Amino acid sequence: MSKKNYNLHLKGYVGGWDFDADYVDYILGKNADNEVHVLIDSLGGSLAMALSIVAAFRNHGNVHVHYVGMNASAATIASLGAKHVSIDSSAMYLVHKCSMEFFQWASANSDKLQSIIEQAEQMKSDLEKMDANVARMYASKCKRKPEDLLALMKKGGWLTTKEALDWGFVDEVTDYEDDAAPVITDLIAADMSAAGIPVPSAVVHSESSNSLMARFVESLTNFFKSNNPKSTSDMKPDNNPQAGQQETPAAQQTQAQQTQRVPDSQQDTNAPEATVTAEAHNNAIAAKDA
Repeated sequence: MSKKNYNLHLKGYVGGWDFDADYVDYILGKNADNEVHVLIDSLGGSLAMALSIVAAFRNHGNVHVHYVGMNASAATIASLGAKHVSIDSSAMYLVHKCSMEFFQWASANSDKLQSIIEQAEQMKSDLEKMDANVARMYASKCKRKPEDLLALMKKGGWLTTKEALDWGFVDEVTDYEDDAAPVITDLIAADMSAAGIPVPSAVVHSESSNSLMARFVESLTNFFKSNNPKSTSDMKPDNNPQAGQQETPAAQQTQAQQTQRVPDSQQDTNAPEATVTAEAHNNAIAAKDA
């Protein structure tokens, strides 16, 4: 069976240039009276962007989403406003609790510690509200109780297509002959691990490309990670011990582009000031589509 012609291809980082709510609005506006078919292949990203896309799909009223590859986090939320959701038989699906980036200081006095405690308490309250909202949205799609979905989000871990169908996240499992099976390189696997996303053993692993561009992306990513041992991403499962600090899942794309400075205690005073951006994460995720 041949695959459909898609009006939208949403891939890479949710909130990046190729998974953007403004472009979604543009395409939906051009097809206001037509059925719109959307292909999604993404490991996640910004919750805020995903929620905007949910609303856009729901307002249009006739959007059909098809998942291929490995889809996690905010990418699974984006389809919740669609009229129909299908998934390729070889694809995979992951939901988990939201998380925010949290900075820890090597040294702090009592006033600073109190400030950190208050900040952490506020972040915890915000995250609980985000989790409850996402669980309610999932529950509406799955026709289950929100507490059941919250328990699944807390557990984390990849779902097979049958499990995703049984839960009710998708309406149909397809076997289009042109849909490629999920394949990850060592670079993508390393980035997933750093972002707190488990790498499923059932997925085909391939050698990283030896192209000049692939080697450039890999070396650039490694350079950034060497200056920032706690890699960032918007969302992560909370049960993964390898997960690093995370950006807020509600962060806008502009926030993802902000830089974070390495604490002075970790810098060589004679070395140039080191910064880390979300660009390395975006490049690594985008490499999956190359």
